[in-house]
Formats: sequence, C-alpha cells, structure tokens
Amino acid sequence: MRYRKLANTALRLSEVTFGAWAVGGWMWGGTERGDAVEAIRASYDMGVTSIDTAPIYGQGTSEEIVGEAIKGLPRDQIQILTKFGMRWDLKQGEFGFSSKDNDGNAINIYKYAGKESIIKECEDSLKRLRTDYIDLYQIHWPDSTTPIAETMEAVSRLIEQGKVRYAGVCNYDAAQMAEAEKFISLVSDQVPYSMVVRDIEEKLIPYCMEHGKSILAYSPLERGLLTGKMKPGHRFEAGDHRQGLSYFKGENLKRTNAFLNQIKPIADEKQLTLGQLVILWTLQQPCITITLVGARNKEQAVQNARAIDQQLSIEEVTAITGFLDQLELIA
Repeated sequence: MRYRKLANTALRLSEVTFGAWAVGGWMWGGTERGDAVEAIRASYDMGVTSIDTAPIYGQGTSEEIVGEAIKGLPRDQIQILTKFGMRWDLKQGEFGFSSKDNDGNAINIYKYAGKESIIKECEDSLKRLRTDYIDLYQIHWPDSTTPIAETMEAVSRLIEQGKVRYAGVCNYDAAQMAEAEKFISLVSDQVPYSMVVRDIEEKLIPYCMEHGKSILAYSPLERGLLTGKMKPGHRFEAGDHRQGLSYFKGENLKRTNAFLNQIKPIADEKQLTLGQLVILWTLQQPCITITLVGARNKEQAVQNARAIDQQLSIEEVTAITGFLDQLELIA
C-alpha cells in the first residue's frame, strides 16, 4: 500500500481508503455484519489504514461495524474519517429526501449542521466507533439553514477539546470552502469523482490546488459501474438505490462497457482487473489525494487494495483519458 499526506497535516492516508457506506446496508439492500467486519480487517491486513464512514450510513450501523472491526487494532495506526450533518432522528434543518431504514421503516433525512446538533453527533459517533477521537470530521452536505460560521465554530470547539484532529467538508463547492476558511482551517473536500463524473475539474480542483487542500474522491468506481461486471439488463436487489440511476440504464451500460473493453488490454497487460485500473487512473488525476472504495466482503476488499501493487505510466494515463473523452452517456 502507498500513503499520501492529507494537505498540510501530519495525517497520512492510504491511497485506497475503505469506504464504509455499503457495509452500513442503507440504500444497498441490507448488510451482513460478519462479512463487513471481515472486509475491513482484510483491508487493514493489506495496508488500508484509513476508513471513511458516517452516521447516516445505516443510521449508525456503519459506524458500529467500523468500531467492531478496529477493536484490538492499534488506534494510532488507523485513520477514522466520519461525518456529521445528516439527521434522520430530528426534524430540523434543510429537508433532504425520504427513504427507508434497514428494517424497511420510512424515514425523512434532514441536512442540519447547527452547533448543538454537531456536538451531539460527535459524541454519538465516538461511542459507536469505540474511540475517543476522530481523525477527520467532515460536514456531510451543505446545510442552507445554518450559517457556515456556526457550523465551523462548533467543529473548532471539538478540535480544541481533542475529540477531532482535523476538519474537512464533503460536497462543498469552491465558494463554500472559501467561506468556511474564514472560521476554520479546512484540510479537504470529499466529493464524487470518477471517469464519468468529472465536473470538479473546472473550478474545485483549481481552487484546492491553489490553496493546498486535498480532494478525497468518493465513488471512483461509480458504484460498481466501472468494474465491467454489470451488463445491460442487470437486476438489483430490492432497496438498492442504483436501480433508479441513469448510469445503470441499458444504453449507458452498453456504452460504458464498450469503453471498458477499449482499456481492458492495458489492465490485462498489467494483470489488473478493470476496477483496479480505474482506481489507479483516478489516483493519478490532479489534486486527488485518495480514493474511497467500498467493499462488502473480504474478496472485494483485498482486490481493491491490490490495485496499488501496480502503477500507470503517463502514456497509459493519457491513452485511457483519450478513450474516455469519446464516451458519451445519456443523462
């Protein structure tokens, strides 16, 4: 495994970071805790020391699983990244959307980052994670109902108390990051970035490069789309959010797989899976510090980590990007 420094901090994250959304089960058709714990521990054995989770992932389930998985491991060799600002147990803030929990019960999700709410969320996360500090604490989504100043001042208090080491954001644009910087020193922005979702290249990447911030790329495999395992007509399990996304519709799957077939010779030559090749390409894009990659079992976790056994040349990255620029998906 290779590691990269998070912005100007003392924190070094594994280039492949374990993304723990799917193991929480919520919006992924449920979870098997035993498999999830085994996946995280297998990742750690492969050198994946960084884990990204959030309270909303399974309404506490993901954080509980992470806490169980790291029990007995040296805490100072693990980096826990979690979030705040999405409440399913409080009708306050900006209404997000309606959903169902892992038991099938209807829930409403609110984006809320008020001061007292953040303090409570942090305490709850610490208990579920079985730790006394969080390495990187990130607002999950912008909250239009709470001033950024109030939100960041609350996180500053948590840093002063030693419960949080560094502050980050998720899904912020450049202007929101600049506003937050008036009240706290941010180290990162966690945003969606993949071969088929590249809009951050226009404004956010230049901002982060200029100001020395890290970008944590989530969904680099576009929720499995870029693994090559999904073909037109693929059927998802009940409760899997991907069944309603345009990327997974027949024609888009057809076009995506045609592109993947174009780059497959590069993967074959390096004895990589398509997913591993995609991870490596993502890591070599400007300002991308790490990739957050999900796994629901040991096999997937080990495969993701082994991507780092190889490297891509500049010529190979250029060739892949050339094929990619010809890919057009239907919105």
